Amino acid sequence: MNGEAKRSPRIAVIGAGMSGILTAIKLQETGITDFTIYEKAGRLGGTWRDNTYPGLCCDVPSHMYRYSFEPNAEWSHRFSPGAEIQAYFEGVAKKYDVEDFIKYNSEITRARYENGKWHLERGKETLDVVDIIVSAAGVLHHPVYPDIDGVDDFAGAVFHSARWDHSAPLEGKRIGIIGTGSTAVQITDDLIGKVSHLSLFQRTAQWIFPQENPAFSEQEKQVFRDQPQAMDDLHASLTRLFADTFGRAVIGDKEQMQRVEDTCRANLEDSVRDPELRAKLTPDYQAACKRLIISPGFYEAIQQPNAELVTDPIERVEAGGVRTKDGRLHELDVLVLATGFDGHSFMRPMDLIGRDGVDLKDVWAETTQAHRSISLPGFPNYFMLVGPNSPIGNFSLIDISERQLGYIMQLIELWRGGTVNEISARQDAADRFNASVKDAMGDTVWVTGCQSWYLDKHGNPAMWPFTFDKFCDDMSAPDLDEYELVS
Repeated sequence: MNGEAKRSPRIAVIGAGMSGILTAIKLQETGITDFTIYEKAGRLGGTWRDNTYPGLCCDVPSHMYRYSFEPNAEWSHRFSPGAEIQAYFEGVAKKYDVEDFIKYNSEITRARYENGKWHLERGKETLDVVDIIVSAAGVLHHPVYPDIDGVDDFAGAVFHSARWDHSAPLEGKRIGIIGTGSTAVQITDDLIGKVSHLSLFQRTAQWIFPQENPAFSEQEKQVFRDQPQAMDDLHASLTRLFADTFGRAVIGDKEQMQRVEDTCRANLEDSVRDPELRAKLTPDYQAACKRLIISPGFYEAIQQPNAELVTDPIERVEAGGVRTKDGRLHELDVLVLATGFDGHSFMRPMDLIGRDGVDLKDVWAETTQAHRSISLPGFPNYFMLVGPNSPIGNFSLIDISERQLGYIMQLIELWRGGTVNEISARQDAADRFNASVKDAMGDTVWVTGCQSWYLDKHGNPAMWPFTFDKFCDDMSAPDLDEYELVS
């Protein structure tokens, strides 16, 4: 059909993070300009806006973690600092006039499908009525707070790592960090040379993959500036390498997984001198069962004279610090809760009411599922980016989002053609897809016995148990037989 014959949909995009910015750019490319991005915060950027803690760094290589159409010759390091990534997204948004479409401080509390339209509400106020919703709400944006008695009694500054209080003085202070995930490791690496004492409260030991983070030289940057194709070639080679090594290791390639484990174990044994500390830092589960931590310097940091790894369970928090179950009070000036995020909320707490009043709370009461991570039976013209079972632990999140959006845009084009008014996954197709995911999950590392944020309340990982190539093939074009198409 020619451009004049196409319908022009009214679209709402939920979230102005990486995926929301991407959606705005691609909608404009296809000639769709009647859309609004609803952002709950006062600034774009998503997780890179929310997280500003010391030492923040991406664990995907810089030239792999970028939009395919926007290479960046100016990355400072092999793994980008968080502030650079935030600046990158801000720069891309400015270049493509994305902010013209954003309504900030506009959290959608309820979306209701009625008479062929989605009604977006905030409290009792109707903000918009649209034909299509693209949810770009992200995965890790709801901080999890620990259930520990007395946190509110602490006399010093206490905050979640994703809500960093930059007014709290750190230099020469006694810092406590609860948690040992990637965030806690990065904070420890950064702060150990600045504070008088750092207490890291460990519930579970983590495997650490050693990966240096060298700066790009000015000569290297100039090559990228002069030869943009070099950046594309590097992006392609990194993506292929990642897919064929770690991407296969986590889904059952024993040879690749053995290499990962051997590297992590050698890093621990070669780096930690004290056998007692080494034992405390040795996990009792398979490497990559939890998200693998990338760090060149954590073991060195935790062995500094002003660092202490605390493995006794926490009894409670008091005004002066953290008391462990051995009776000891660990005196602190600042307490950081590096306790992660709820990885299963997605667009919630927004209420989503589909056709005939079906409530997503009921649909997802037991587990979060979607057809190919994108569509929900009974929720027409509602599409998700980085939804349940996306390959968030396997590949670059930007690559995932780009491929999923390409798939969604084909469904939107079907609506624009005028012969289809409602598009949603067939229940039987969704059931088959999710059954295939569950069947394949038994070969993956995520079900080998550890507790992680990948798992739902029943122990099912919301992950992708297949290869990168299968994901690319699945996202190349929708099989319309899997969809309920209503004229």
